[in-house]
Amino acid sequence: MTPIMSKTEAAGLVDAARIRGGHTWAELATAIDAPLVWATAALLGRHPLTAEQAATLCALLELDDTVAEALRQQPARIADPAIMTDPTVYRFVEAVNVYGPALKALIHEEFGDGIMSAINFTVDISRRPDPDGDRVVVTFDGKFLDYRW
Repeated sequence: MTPIMSKTEAAGLVDAARIRGGHTWAELATAIDAPLVWATAALLGRHPLTAEQAATLCALLELDDTVAEALRQQPARIADPAIMTDPTVYRFVEAVNVYGPALKALIHEEFGDGIMSAINFTVDISRRPDPDGDRVVVTFDGKFLDYRW
């Protein structure tokens, strides 16, 4: 029996087919009827696709059933130290290091003792024109979960 392809290998094949086929992440998200950031994360191996989504994507990108099978698997959602050193990813780490304590204090002041869920959560990215250079707008939208004793 052949082992199931890793999500990392499947993600590499999806990205190669996306680039070679001239597709954007937005086109793929639309094809699988999923939000852009979630779909991109899923196609990079961080979320499982449904059987229907995987079949649709693989048909569009001309990938075989072994890729679809891998895309349906549950991921390991762990921090990869190599990814954390990427300059774009590191800017998010840097922002949380600088503003995390302030955000925590403001969440507690506004909502009480609790946290923002990263499970019941959406994230979006957009561009905002600015005379000094376009701005990247990232919106985290998580449910407040209070600590219950």
